[in-house]
Amino acid sequence: MSHRFEFGVRVYYEDTDAGGIVYHANYLKFYERARTEFLSALGIEQDNLLTQNIGFVVKRITLDNKVAAQFNDRLLVVTEIESLKKASLIFRQHIEKEQKIINTALIEIACVDLKQLKPVRIPASIFGELKSVS
Repeated sequence: MSHRFEFGVRVYYEDTDAGGIVYHANYLKFYERARTEFLSALGIEQDNLLTQNIGFVVKRITLDNKVAAQFNDRLLVVTEIESLKKASLIFRQHIEKEQKIINTALIEIACVDLKQLKPVRIPASIFGELKSVS
């Protein structure tokens, strides 16, 4: 059973385009913030990984806009782990507005040695934390 993590976002003017709706690329920022907070809630701080020359990088994104969000909307970003492998994981995320899903994303993340820019195993302690909520 997957653990559901929720993160609230308010849409600021800077998040919108000339038409007053959220610019499509900003949904990716909302998802990134939610994943960072999800990891932090598990005790996984990415700056600690950086000191080990390990980083989580986005490999693939599938994004589906269903309904536009607008300036000053209160949104809820929901994050779950879809799958977990030794060197990668897939997050299933969606954004809700007034309890209706307005945007969905599948985001594949790879664990990478930042010096060699090659995939590496997720450190055992982190893998254990991720496994406990996937």
